[in-house]
Amino acid sequence: MTAKPLLTALLPLVSDLSRDLPDQERYRRLLQAMRGLLPCDAAALLRLDGEWLVPLAVDGLSADTLGRRFKVSEHPRFQILLSRAEPTRFASDSELPDPYDGLVNAHDAALEVHDCMGCPLMVDERPWGLVTLDALTPGQFQSLELDALQAFASLAAATVTVAERIEHLALRAEDEHHRAEIYRQASGQDRELIGQSKAHKQLVEEIRLVGSSDLTVLITGETGVGKELVAQALHQASSRADKPLVSLNCAALPDTLVESELFGHVRGAFTGAHGERRGKFELANGGTLFLDEVGELSLTVQAKLLRVLQSGQLQRLGSDRDHRVDVRLIAATNRDLAAEVRNGNYRADFYHRLSVYPLQVPPLRERGRDVLLLAGYFLEQNRSRLGLNSLRLSSEAQAALLAYDWPGNVRELEHLIGRSALKAMGQHPERPRILTLEASDLDLRAVPATATAASPALLPAPSLPEGGLRDAIDAYQRQVIDACLQRHQDNWAAAARELGLDRANLSRLAKRLGLR
Repeated sequence: MTAKPLLTALLPLVSDLSRDLPDQERYRRLLQAMRGLLPCDAAALLRLDGEWLVPLAVDGLSADTLGRRFKVSEHPRFQILLSRAEPTRFASDSELPDPYDGLVNAHDAALEVHDCMGCPLMVDERPWGLVTLDALTPGQFQSLELDALQAFASLAAATVTVAERIEHLALRAEDEHHRAEIYRQASGQDRELIGQSKAHKQLVEEIRLVGSSDLTVLITGETGVGKELVAQALHQASSRADKPLVSLNCAALPDTLVESELFGHVRGAFTGAHGERRGKFELANGGTLFLDEVGELSLTVQAKLLRVLQSGQLQRLGSDRDHRVDVRLIAATNRDLAAEVRNGNYRADFYHRLSVYPLQVPPLRERGRDVLLLAGYFLEQNRSRLGLNSLRLSSEAQAALLAYDWPGNVRELEHLIGRSALKAMGQHPERPRILTLEASDLDLRAVPATATAASPALLPAPSLPEGGLRDAIDAYQRQVIDACLQRHQDNWAAAARELGLDRANLSRLAKRLGLR
């Protein structure tokens, strides 16, 4: 390739370096220019995040690719690209599996990628990520000069550096690693907020805004929208990110144990209290306390919590000694607490103390094409878990996901992808290189979008038994729970999620009703 065409392709990108562009637009122009310079069927820009490669922009690949997270150790081509300072071109007949098999947008063409080349991006002399090019036609890259890709990669690295500085994302690597490790320890797993819809971006902006403060946040939203994930993001965005994030599900314990869990206890405070124990508030001192299902707290516990929030002092159960704590509180509920206050089921003063900054998490049905990005994230998880080379959605399956109403939100999508992938693999004992999930594999009719599991639309109300209203309610609850368990093949955790109950509460209710 001569110098003139190379300069012609790169000059607009040089001009973009001085322009204030959104990151997504900047990266889109980058890939568009690369495909003009080096003809291919697909291109991608991926950022290295620990042991994962995270797609930031793609051109010519399925929309769900942006939601995938590629574990480097599971993809030998990515390992090779990252291990070399110079560009790498793989042979068309290479036996190494390609991460993009089945993901290239192409009609009436083989789905397996034949030609692949890529180059690491170095920022501050460290590997920042990759640019990759793929073609479905064998031998397409043989005539391309690798120095052209190297020149492009150098400019891409400059583009990335500019984007990070504009968005104030250029943290020192040691500090970012430290923060990430603390967050992972607190959350128990690597999870992130994924989406590009307007509703999702607004949520992320609110998290950024309030996260840096010490305001108490009340996260509201339907079951399964990811309220716990939002709480983790708020903690990570705060000045307390290097301190503990301690969580408590308020619906999982009876009142007496909730008090002990929150405030701790001394020896002999109650039967079974054989020693002194610190509660969640003391464990979270200096950090963040996340109270999930806060709408389930009794009025008594609300009053004691209010005192701690007002004074910063608490007493362990069975003790009159004060302990001072510095804790930021984040709470979450799927209940309408304002209505609970009006009905006398919730303290008004405690509600106002909780909802200093109310944060509504949008349901999945309001997030448009985010469903495909999230599906991509769960597809990649299941591809790795099932030991597949490629797990993808057909265009009909993607359309089915977009058309569905998602009463169970992101949690429902996660379990749907996992269940569908397992069933589809069972139908192909030969384990194909590319496993495609069709619309018929997505058991979307299991829970109609227009009714919940406990609605009369699904289950007719039983006739009034001789025992009166209480027995009628018990009989109806038995019928609802039994039907839900049948739908989920006696999976109690799945049934609890569909019914909107904590699993422990469902177990206790089932035991009282004689179902367990």
